[in-house]
Amino acid sequence: MQSNGKIFIILVVAVFSLTGLFFLTNPSYEKSMEAKYYYAIGDYKEALKLANEAYTLDNYNKMATTIIVQSEISVKFLDYIDEAKKYISKISQMANVQNLSRSDRARMKIMTSIMIQSYKKISPTILTDKELVQDANYYYEQFVSFNEKLDSTK
Repeated sequence: MQSNGKIFIILVVAVFSLTGLFFLTNPSYEKSMEAKYYYAIGDYKEALKLANEAYTLDNYNKMATTIIVQSEISVKFLDYIDEAKKYISKISQMANVQNLSRSDRARMKIMTSIMIQSYKKISPTILTDKELVQDANYYYEQFVSFNEKLDSTK
């Protein structure tokens, strides 16, 4: 009975060793592992680039496919957050003027509407970084608030 247990353990170790060796020697999976590392540290653009390279080498590489999809979603969230920061800055500058002109109010309304609609076009998955989603949601809520204030001060 004990020899069966030892044989089983040896087989499990052998299978994991061969799997590890495969991942280390296959260029596509090597790039996928590197892409996964960059995704894990939050460099989504680099992860996307490497995952695309891995997919080009082997289009059956499911790890590369998953990283591509997740990186694309994360990059959309990053782009939304960057754009939101720019618009928030512009809106804040415009709002600091004592007498806000009708055209400035219209510009602010357009900016808030654009960012509200942009947010609705991106949707996270279970694997999307929660902090990215929270940051995007924070800016979205600010644009909704600005938009409501603009509507109430007509």
